[in-house]
Amino acid sequence: MSRAIPGLHHVTAISGPPQANVDFYIGIMRQRLVKRTVNFDAPDTYHLYYGDQTGSPGTILTFFPFANAGPGRAGPGMASAVAYRVPQGGLEAWMVRLADDAIDFVGPFERFGERMIALTDPDGLGIELIEATGPSGAIEADEASGNNGFHSVTLLFTDPAPTARVLTALLGYEEAGREAADKTERLRFRSPAGERGNVVDLIRPETPAVGRQGAGTIHHIAFRAETIAIQREWRERVAAFGLDVTPVIDRQYFEAIYFREPGGVLFEIATDPPGFTVDETEAELGTHLKLPPQHERRRADIERVLPPIRVPT
Repeated sequence: MSRAIPGLHHVTAISGPPQANVDFYIGIMRQRLVKRTVNFDAPDTYHLYYGDQTGSPGTILTFFPFANAGPGRAGPGMASAVAYRVPQGGLEAWMVRLADDAIDFVGPFERFGERMIALTDPDGLGIELIEATGPSGAIEADEASGNNGFHSVTLLFTDPAPTARVLTALLGYEEAGREAADKTERLRFRSPAGERGNVVDLIRPETPAVGRQGAGTIHHIAFRAETIAIQREWRERVAAFGLDVTPVIDRQYFEAIYFREPGGVLFEIATDPPGFTVDETEAELGTHLKLPPQHERRRADIERVLPPIRVPT
């Protein structure tokens, strides 16, 4: 087993009504809806998964869309942005595409020597597109969707030191740089064990806003465990580090453990197997409402409550 987490498995956020979310991430961001299911704890709400053609670990952005969700705001102890990786020279095409779709963005500008732009989704969630340099920039895009997966996530703190210790001493990340811009200090950490989604940035604004969960905020970030056995070892490590960690929870497409790091962000470690083709073929992914076994007997009631979704072609 590696002494470092290889990177992100998925990121889960909260949105408003599902149709606007689907239109943006499929129609604008060119992601694939790889699974439509429900929130296991609130089955009258969708849980939507976007990713590459097969929902590969490190490409998956998921949402709990609440039709009546109030607007959220990122603050200390929360993730504030998720970044996708763009191949070298690919940012211009994205800027033209976004301009054609009348989507506002900021940039291009540089961060740690990498060109990037920043935008927001319909609920205000921060989305970044970054031309990755080094080995991670060489990962080939999914042929069908052009999806290069995640570059990084950004976490917001008044004091990043305790979280930095979790990343380095527990999860095996290495310090990879420090920048200051617009009265905000940014610390970069990189996993040496992976390439896709292997960067975590910690920022400390001079005057951070008070955060609140709601539409446009990130609920939790999930790191990757390549096998079930490796995840069990990580659970032992997290507990030995002195953090409260949940039992293993079956999420149907992966097994999950959760713990809250000292700064307040909810961390998850999710397994690669069994993956999203366990109950749909690759060609069918995202086309059917898939329910966990405990909710299957309520299918008629659940389908009656969930709003219909039209998937852009």
